[in-house]
Amino acid sequence: MLSGLFDNNKPVKEYTEEERRWLLYGKEGAQVDLPSKSGYFRFDYEGLCEKITRLFILRQQSQISERVKQKIAPFLTSGICPACGGSRYAQRILDCRINGYNLADWCKMEISQLRQVVQAVEEEKVSTVCAAIDARLEQMEKIGLGYLSLGRETSTLSGGESQRLKMVRHLNSSLSDLLYIFDEPSIGLHSQDLKAMRHLLRALCDKGNTVLVVEHNREIIEMADHLFEIGPGAGTNGGELLYEGDFAGLLKADTPTGRALREPIRLCEKEKTFSDGMLTVSAGGQNNLTPFTVSFPKGGFTVVAGVAGSGKSTLMRQVFLPAYPDAVLIDQSPIGLSPRSTPATYTKLFDEIRRLFARANGMSASMFSFNSEGACPTCHGLGYIYTDLAFMEPIRTRCTACGGHRYKPEVLACRLRGKTIDEVLNMTVDQALEFFVEKKLRAPLELLAETGLGYLTLGQPLTSLSGGECQRLKLASELQKKGGIYIMDEPTVGLHMSEVQRLLAIIRRLQSQNSTVIVIEHDLEMIAAADYLIELGPGSGAHGGRLIFEGSPAQLARRGDTPTGRCLAELLNR
Repeated sequence: MLSGLFDNNKPVKEYTEEERRWLLYGKEGAQVDLPSKSGYFRFDYEGLCEKITRLFILRQQSQISERVKQKIAPFLTSGICPACGGSRYAQRILDCRINGYNLADWCKMEISQLRQVVQAVEEEKVSTVCAAIDARLEQMEKIGLGYLSLGRETSTLSGGESQRLKMVRHLNSSLSDLLYIFDEPSIGLHSQDLKAMRHLLRALCDKGNTVLVVEHNREIIEMADHLFEIGPGAGTNGGELLYEGDFAGLLKADTPTGRALREPIRLCEKEKTFSDGMLTVSAGGQNNLTPFTVSFPKGGFTVVAGVAGSGKSTLMRQVFLPAYPDAVLIDQSPIGLSPRSTPATYTKLFDEIRRLFARANGMSASMFSFNSEGACPTCHGLGYIYTDLAFMEPIRTRCTACGGHRYKPEVLACRLRGKTIDEVLNMTVDQALEFFVEKKLRAPLELLAETGLGYLTLGQPLTSLSGGECQRLKLASELQKKGGIYIMDEPTVGLHMSEVQRLLAIIRRLQSQNSTVIVIEHDLEMIAAADYLIELGPGSGAHGGRLIFEGSPAQLARRGDTPTGRCLAELLNR
């Protein structure tokens, strides 16, 4: 419209073939001047198709917000490339084969299957290369990733899978005397696979390295040579060294972790009857799922268990959700791609807070938004300035105009019961509960505190939250609604053992509202507390996808003939 290359009053249908090509694909060498705050900015003109391709097709989908995805969805279609069949390789590469398999075939195979193919290569010239490949694949298999294929996109891996892949890479390193720091390596791992994890951590130590692990898992904590506990609470209520020593000493310590370790796992012994009926689905053909029918009790708390890669997520996302589209999925996916998104904006608290400030000061509510009229004109409401250093990391410095407070001076001069809008945004949820008396604000604040997020500040960027915190924030938001079906994907991730009981109390409250709760989980404490248990397996990938148990946790513990059953029985016996 502002390029000057087209007649803006001429309908597109009357464009010549050349004009239409310019509009869609640009014109070589064409440059346009667009107005900016400092005058005019000259840049190369790109056509409409080229711009959409750059912004929405070639760009990483994880970097595009859900709102934008929904807007562009009607104009985009995706499909398998007809030239390479989705393999992403040129034909000359696909024509190269070893024992009948090309590189694309190797990338499609599960690691356990690929090991057999690599071992079958007898060419002496590549024997050392094949031995190195097989050793790396063997380590991936030992760490519980045998169900993955080498062609799997890393963006589809869970946090635990990504971290285990990093461990395999470092295990083959010839370097020693290094310091490794792992942040909850047990994430996404079944209790059966934790034994392999322990061996890998110990192998790193045996090579002369130092290993530090941030962890909540009982079994990983138990194997440590030396332990530190930080607390006693979260956020401003934490940061103190509570304990330092060995595991035997921690068991006796009067600390949150010590008390939680001494607390026995409670098994739901009572067999429950479900008078409201069942939610039944039939699987078969989705990823690794074999044909089976499974039922979830209405109004019950059901755990879907099984080793990593057994088909749990496939069952819930590709089978259950299409059958019951009104179900609410609460997973660990990011909920804010922008530093402007905060717990206050996500839970809609900020709308009411701005209205309160507007009424108290006789101003527009938009003046109290750092994304609108009240934003500092220098940093545009970010509170800091980015300096682009080309090939180096950009530098972020506090805005000197607003002092990092994000608002204009006249907005920061306004107060509500003695507090500025900036001071309110810097309050924790617990502090906000003491400050606000308004019912519209107290209800969502109480839910945030109930989910264990009382330490978060209202204005904290969502990009700084962990996966577990994001999931609990989603849960607090969804708890404002009543009824329905809730599906939670590993909600115990990032939770201390003492906080699992808090999560169970929330689940029981949802049940009291006639809601059905289904949880995909590895945590044995959650599994033991479930009303009903469904286990898929017995293995991962092609070795899983079968329904191997359906019933109560007590029944599974007595049988002890499945991966989860054996681990549950072993823990209860201890």
